[in-house]
Amino acid sequence: MKHIKPPHTKSPAVAELPPEVRPGQSVELLKELHILTRDGKLNQDSRRKLKQVYHLYNFIEPLLKDVQSQKPGVSLVDHGAGKSYLGFILYDLFFKGLDDGSHIYGIETREELVQKSTELAARLGFGGMSFLPLSVAESTTSSKLPETIDIVTALHACNTATDDAIDFALKKKAKHMVLVPCCQAEIATVLRKNKGKDLGRSALTEIWRHPIHTREFGSQITNVLRCLQLEAHGYQVTVTELVGWEHSMKNELIVATYKNLPRRRPTERLHEVMAELGLDEMKTRFYTSQADAAIAD
Repeated sequence: MKHIKPPHTKSPAVAELPPEVRPGQSVELLKELHILTRDGKLNQDSRRKLKQVYHLYNFIEPLLKDVQSQKPGVSLVDHGAGKSYLGFILYDLFFKGLDDGSHIYGIETREELVQKSTELAARLGFGGMSFLPLSVAESTTSSKLPETIDIVTALHACNTATDDAIDFALKKKAKHMVLVPCCQAEIATVLRKNKGKDLGRSALTEIWRHPIHTREFGSQITNVLRCLQLEAHGYQVTVTELVGWEHSMKNELIVATYKNLPRRRPTERLHEVMAELGLDEMKTRFYTSQADAAIAD
């Protein structure tokens, strides 16, 4: 009797993840964050978003490892968390395998986003994540946060919220800060207000005579003063560009690491720059007793 071969049947295809997705990444998380479609695909917009978050992760991962090498348990606070893309990716790639009390806190004023993030963390079993409906300033005195925090991030915290995040980090004795400032309007407002009396004082005032230059120079000098402020507290500061951050013109990345560096020179420079630009009324924003005390030493 002739042997009849059974018809060839294909085994069900296993959906392959896009090559951009890192090994070990939670597919469910990426779908919940609308980075992957329901069938596991990436569209152009979500591919760009994933690239940006991974790019930031590359900056933050060494800081996490630095803290981890010195003590058990890493605490990170993400200010202006929004939908907590960064917090969830950090947790998924670094924190979820830890069993040492490590924790991520997402700070966001919009309660509906806090609620959604809380529900998503519970659904994914991300027990080391908490979300608080607070402003950056409110979080500094909140009893729901530890007295010290290892790493502070603030991505596109608008205008003075970045300064509040720096104040939070200084008061929480943070080892590392990762900041992407946004919409720095406060100093531009002061420059604009004082423009009439300042224009004849120095040729340098030509830098911000025209309105568009006032806005751009105000944004630039805000970040310069922030860097000097951090250096005046003993931090080593690196300023770079977030390559590939296409959706925003605000792509300046400030990374600060506490090294207990000498404080006198940056403190003096901070005073000199503010005096030269007629920004003395901004002292309370950028000066602190610790920084000012460095001059008196």
